[in-house]
Amino acid sequence: MAQASSDDKAPSLSVCVIAYNSGPTLRTCLERLHAQSFRDFETIVIDNASPDPGDVAIAAEFPWVRLVRNAENLGFAGAGNQGARLARGRWYVLLNPDAFAEPDWLAELVAAAARHPEVRVFTSRQLTAEDPGVLDGLGDVMSIWGIPYRGGYMSRDTGQAFEGEVFSPCGAAMMIDRALFLELGGFYERYFAYGEDVDLGYRLQLMGQPTVLVPKAVVHHLGSASSGGPKSEFAVFHGTRNRFWGVYKNTPWPLLPLVIPLHLGAVVFISSRRPNWPHIPIVWRAFLASLKGLPAILRDRRAVQADRRIAIADIARAMTWNPKDLTYRRPVIRPLRRP
Repeated sequence: MAQASSDDKAPSLSVCVIAYNSGPTLRTCLERLHAQSFRDFETIVIDNASPDPGDVAIAAEFPWVRLVRNAENLGFAGAGNQGARLARGRWYVLLNPDAFAEPDWLAELVAAAARHPEVRVFTSRQLTAEDPGVLDGLGDVMSIWGIPYRGGYMSRDTGQAFEGEVFSPCGAAMMIDRALFLELGGFYERYFAYGEDVDLGYRLQLMGQPTVLVPKAVVHHLGSASSGGPKSEFAVFHGTRNRFWGVYKNTPWPLLPLVIPLHLGAVVFISSRRPNWPHIPIVWRAFLASLKGLPAILRDRRAVQADRRIAIADIARAMTWNPKDLTYRRPVIRPLRRP
C-alpha cells in the first residue's frame, strides 16, 4: 500500500478520522479508505477517549493507520485541531467514522484541487448511507436567520449539484489546505462539537477564501452515529448554543442588528413546532449558556472581524435570504468566482 510511513516523504494528503464510540462504522470507514484509487495519503485515527474500547481494537486491525489515543475527550473541534498538528500532508482531509467513501473520493478531491489551484477548501457530495438516492448534504448553507443547514439534506439526489461555491464545508468529508487551517487557528474549540465546520466556513468567507463543492467526490453518511442522533440532548444543546455563538462572533456589524432578532425569532418558531416541544428546556438552557459565554465570545469576535478581507455585501450575498431555502433545506451553490 502506497500510504506514507513516518520514514517516507510527506504524503500529499493526511486523512483524519475522529472516533468516539464509533463501533463497526469505523471498520467500514477504514475499509473504504483502504480501497481508495488515490494512494498518496496517510491515515490518522484519533480515539477521543472512547468509553468503549472497541474503537481502538478496530483501528488496530489496520496496520497502516496511525492511531492516537487521547486521555480525555477533546470534542470534534479539539481533536480536529490535534489531527492538523500531527498531519504531514499539504492537504488536511477530515472524514467522519460514519462516512463511507466511494473508491474515487480522494482522487476526485485531488482532481478538483488541480482544476482550481486558487481554491484551498473543498467539500463532498454526501448521500445517506441508508439510501444512496437521498442527499445527506451538498455543502453547508448559511441563512440570514443565522441558521445553517446542510444543503439538500434528506431530499432526492436528482443530479442538481454542480461544481461551485457553497458557504462552508461539511466536516464529515472535507479537504482544506493544512497551512490555511492552521493559520485560521483551526476549529473553534469552545464549541466542543456541532457547528465547528460552519464556524470555520464563516471565517473563511470573511477572509475571502471560497469553499468549492465537488459533486463527484462522494461519501455515504450515517450522521450523528456517535452522539445519539441529531435530536439527542447532547446534539440539541451543543447545536443550539453554538449557533448563538456563531451569530454573536462571526456576523459583521452592519448585519448583526438584523441577524440577531431574526435568529431569536427562528429559534422560537422552530421550538414552537409540536415535534420540538420536548426540546424547549434544552434550547432554553443552551440560550442561557450562550449568554454566559458571551464575554469570551465577544473578545474572540474582535479578532475574527479584524481578519475580514471582503466587503459586507459579499458576505450578505454568500447567505441565502429566501425563507423557502431554509424551510426545505434547498442547496445553495453559486458559480465559482474567478480571482
